[in-house]
Amino acid sequence: MSNVPADLKYTKEHEWAKIEGGQARVGITAFAQEQLGDVVFVELPKVGARVTGAKSFGVVESVKAVSDLFAPLSGEVVEVNVELTKQPETVNSDPYGRGWMIVVKLSNPAEADGLLSAEAYEQLIAAAGH
Repeated sequence: MSNVPADLKYTKEHEWAKIEGGQARVGITAFAQEQLGDVVFVELPKVGARVTGAKSFGVVESVKAVSDLFAPLSGEVVEVNVELTKQPETVNSDPYGRGWMIVVKLSNPAEADGLLSAEAYEQLIAAAGH
């Protein structure tokens, strides 16, 4: 079973969001990085870009596959983890910590109501056979 922190919200596409003070820090879950394998490249938007909930905001490439990243929430990108361009493997080693990807200033905080709780996300990945 993957690590699923209780203080985060989740998408069915395996992104997480830590919501604090009108902003959300975003990354991919431990389950997602386990499924991808070794991450070798991460493409993220620039600061100032707009992201839309459930729409692609970037790409993560591993030795197994290339996958789109989907924004859990809509808003403006106010911070990007540039360290991931130099050390994309950080997504594997610390997906909920130093492997975060972007910080979004939320344009519609009510969208968070549509995200999954940790318990619901655990049920989702359990149903997928993991």
